[in-house]
Amino acid sequence: MEKIIDFKDLKKYDLHTHTSYSKCSILTVEKSLKTALKRGLDGIAITDHNTVKGAFEAVKLFKHDFFKRAKNQDFEVIVGEEIRTDHGEILAYYLNERIKPGNIFEVLDKIREQDAMASVAHPVTLFRKQVGLGLEKTDWQNIMKKIDAIESFNSRNLFSYVNRRCEHFAEKYSVAKTAGSDAHFWFEIGSAYTLFPKKLSLMEAIRKKKTEVTGTTKYAFIGMPLSVFVQRMKLITI
Repeated sequence: MEKIIDFKDLKKYDLHTHTSYSKCSILTVEKSLKTALKRGLDGIAITDHNTVKGAFEAVKLFKHDFFKRAKNQDFEVIVGEEIRTDHGEILAYYLNERIKPGNIFEVLDKIREQDAMASVAHPVTLFRKQVGLGLEKTDWQNIMKKIDAIESFNSRNLFSYVNRRCEHFAEKYSVAKTAGSDAHFWFEIGSAYTLFPKKLSLMEAIRKKKTEVTGTTKYAFIGMPLSVFVQRMKLITI
């Protein structure tokens, strides 16, 4: 069930999206930006798997004349990355350069070194590796000290109760909540987003825990199998 939220004085950011730079997506960077603007978002994070190429292309493209004429001139493009670790995936925001997959503690330290932010991607989910699974309690607590937020709503979580568990997880550890569509195709963009006060930047809102999440999972049963199909087709054509 979707939340009823008063959007007055709130910004809307989709903080988990993919482009064709991810093996499981065919979404162009240009289409991603156009769709985000059309759907009234105030910002988007391009978080391709283990690469920032799509994100940097998006930043460059947004400076193009076509996008300069967009109605929302305050629209923000965030250089992000979904980084694979030995204990799940981490979403990084405001990166200056790519961070390679690896040990979760090393990845989180490298995010800090860039003055970037870290959010746990789909921490409680089905069919995907969960962050921290198999770690000792002390190690898990040390991870949480390096985390800025937890993705509390992901549109590709097939069942709504999973997102509720993710939100409770953020509340349990007293960290900010983020939301993202996990879009791999244009129709998924904006199906989930992070809300925060317009008077704050996203970084300020996360640090002050002034974020809320909302969205829908109605595209999950279409997007997930399509991604599997696209990834297999890309492998065949290599």
